Parts: sequence; structure tokens; C-alpha cells
Amino acid sequence: MPEIEKKSWQRRRAEGAIRGGLTRAYETVRVDPARFLVELRAGYGLPIASFRGVHTLEVQQLDEVAASVIRSGMKMAAAEGAGFGLGGFITIVPDLGILSAITMRTIQKLSLIYGFEMNTEEEIAELWIAAASAAGVDISRELLEKRVVKRFVPKVIQRIATRASGEIVEKWAGRLIPITSSAIGCALNYYFVRAWGERARAHFRAKHLVARHKFAEEQASLPTR
Repeated sequence: MPEIEKKSWQRRRAEGAIRGGLTRAYETVRVDPARFLVELRAGYGLPIASFRGVHTLEVQQLDEVAASVIRSGMKMAAAEGAGFGLGGFITIVPDLGILSAITMRTIQKLSLIYGFEMNTEEEIAELWIAAASAAGVDISRELLEKRVVKRFVPKVIQRIATRASGEIVEKWAGRLIPITSSAIGCALNYYFVRAWGERARAHFRAKHLVARHKFAEEQASLPTR
């Protein structure tokens, strides 16, 4: 019984940390689209004046930028995991909060790379659908409420936190060993962002291909001068 209670406490702490990190990412740590557009032009050499312009670029070029953004998120998460990992399980709460924010910012950037700007409530809902997909969460029940973002997003965040906390507590068990906790925290954070990032990239890439086809049809229907 004590062991079961201990695991339950660990999972509740992890779930709360993930939920808090995702909520803060949604409310205060959003990616600034205008600044990221400048970064895409200056840092990655994409010749676009707006995110709609990504439909004129080769998909492979977008994939390369997306892969670079995921790697950047992985490195940041690894460095954060190594630092907090020195404290073992004691520091898992701030670690997971920051890790959740890093992961969500990475997903936001992937959304923008593939041309989804999050300007409307529907686009914001799609961002969280992608986050749920990245976490391996089935939110089919919540999709009926996706047009009411204020109700939809908190429910999705809770579902993600519930699912991810179980997996994380199991994998983070090694952090109870002080000598190796830093290395374990570094590695787990690294692969956490990689897994979530790749699943989110696949989600946005698939949607981009559909939107790209529609964009091409619109361009073809324009009258020629």
C-alpha cells in the first residue's frame, strides 16, 4: 500500500507540473509569429513575406526547417534536464513545467512552418489537436467543443497531462538515483521532445499537403492577365 500511495503522489505531482507548464505555454509563452517569420527568413533563408508563402516552397525545404526546429528544442530540453536532474526527483516538478513549455513552443513553431498561424480560435484548437496527437491522446470526445476554445483547450491539456504523467513517472524513476539523475534527465528530456516533435510534425505536414492542394487550385482559378 505505501508503494502504491507513493506512486500515486508522484503521478499527481507530475500531472500538475505538466498541466501547469502547458497552461502557461498557452497563456503567456506563445511564439510571436512576426518574430518567427523574421527568423525563418533570416536564419533559414526562406523567401517568404507571410506564412501563406510556405505553400510556394518545396515541401522538403519545410521538412528540413522543421527538423532543425525539433533538434533545437531537443537540445534545449536536454540542457534543462541535465541541470534539474542534479536534484533527482525533488526537481521533477519545475523540470516538467519547463519541459512542457519547451515542447509546446516547438509544436507552435512547427504549426507556423507549415503555414498555420493560430490567428483564429479554430487554428488555436488545431494546435492543441496536434499537441494531443503528439502525446498519443485520443480527443475524439472533446472535438465537439473545439469551436469553444475556452472550454476545449483546458480539457485537452488535462487529457495530455493525465496521459503523459503516467509515462513520465515510469521513465523518470531513474532520477531517484542521484549519481545518474542528471544524465538520465538529459536523455529523457531529449527523447521526449524528439518523440512529441516528430508526431506533431507529421500532423502538420499532412494538413499542409491538403492546404497546399487547395492553394494550388485557388491559384489556378485566378484569371490570367
